Amino acid sequence: MENIHDPHNVSAIFRSCDAAGIPLVSLLYTFEKFPKIGKKSSASAYKWVDKQKFSSAPECFQSLREQGFTIYATAIRDDAVNLYDVDFTRKSAIIMGNEHRGVSEEIVELADKALYIPMMGMVQSLNVSVATAVVLFEAVRQRYKAGLYDNPNLPVEEFLKELERYSNK
Repeated sequence: MENIHDPHNVSAIFRSCDAAGIPLVSLLYTFEKFPKIGKKSSASAYKWVDKQKFSSAPECFQSLREQGFTIYATAIRDDAVNLYDVDFTRKSAIIMGNEHRGVSEEIVELADKALYIPMMGMVQSLNVSVATAVVLFEAVRQRYKAGLYDNPNLPVEEFLKELERYSNK
């Protein structure tokens, strides 16, 4: 998430991340302050998703690249690829932008590719939390179809360690 300021959107994004099995979200706040997350029902997902906070895009991208991610910035651009043409069976990070400004030009320049969600109506974009869910569940669909959920690749020792950590939350 880059500078997403609305706490309802942030909470909804965390809820979608948890529902899609996303264990970690990178939070990049260079312009906005991180919003206060309330105790509403969608905020309950906040505790299940780990967070990394960054104050600079290069630092965030370095961390993601060290973890082996291909980085996609969501943006309406001529060179952006259609969401449905992206191979999400590979390790992917998706940068979602601010509700009003979208992702910054710096993010688009640092990303490996820009992607867009095809829109069939007259409006140009979705709410950021809705757009996040659309992208995440396309990734879930591709991974499910490829059998990646049937054959997890986390070693047993790491799985048991994570299970204990989550059980203590």
